[in-house]
Amino acid sequence: MDIRQFDIPRYLSALPLFQESTPEELARLAQGCRLRRFARGDSIFRVGTPCEEFHVTVLGQVKLFALSPSGQEKVIELVGPGSSFAEALMFTGKPYIINAQALAETLLLSVDKTTVEREIQADPRFAMRMLAGISRRLHGLVHDVQTYTLHSGMQRVVSYLLHELPEDSSDAAGIALACAGCGEPQEPGGLSLTLPVSKATIASRLSLTPEYFSRVLHELEDAGLIHMDKRDIHIPDAVRLAEHTWSDPGARRTAPATAAA
Repeated sequence: MDIRQFDIPRYLSALPLFQESTPEELARLAQGCRLRRFARGDSIFRVGTPCEEFHVTVLGQVKLFALSPSGQEKVIELVGPGSSFAEALMFTGKPYIINAQALAETLLLSVDKTTVEREIQADPRFAMRMLAGISRRLHGLVHDVQTYTLHSGMQRVVSYLLHELPEDSSDAAGIALACAGCGEPQEPGGLSLTLPVSKATIASRLSLTPEYFSRVLHELEDAGLIHMDKRDIHIPDAVRLAEHTWSDPGARRTAPATAAA
């Protein structure tokens, strides 16, 4: 992709944050944007760097993580295409409090703080959309804390696998019902997914040790609930997989957490 030909206003219009913006507003926002390429392993920002913009992953995968004094890494979030990060911090005037790194060849769109503030002053509705986006991220973080403290390791892994299924899965409603432990889910079909990053990175994201994460995957495979081929995972019956965490008493055992969790 030639980033010089990238249509920034058109891309912005597809993001939830900017879907209600007029062509004129999108054109002004685009003037405050910059596109950058990052190779796998490149640092996007580090703790202490001034935060003067927020970011959207256009292509690739970005890892947000913290480091303990001993150097232990804790993955805070994995940000895929179409997702944004650093919106809330941008308004505080404080530097970044976590690190960001590209996990694959990544195209990143960054939106300048001054441009965003100008649009907020021009249209209060824009501020409300920004608040809605920040609220969704906060809700997600609260959900993560609940998951790590109230759910077993098995439940965390199964929930992650189901969350990674394609959004257009025909049995999505049935899976949701099964995850809630209620309802009569419809008959599912076989579904497949590819882990977007390494197992060690996912384990850190779930506050599990890599060894425990791998053990759970093998237990699920031994039970016939998944079939693995490196990073490719096939789920013959997604609803049965979801129900496994509620029906199997062994799934409720305590999982060993990562040292930095």
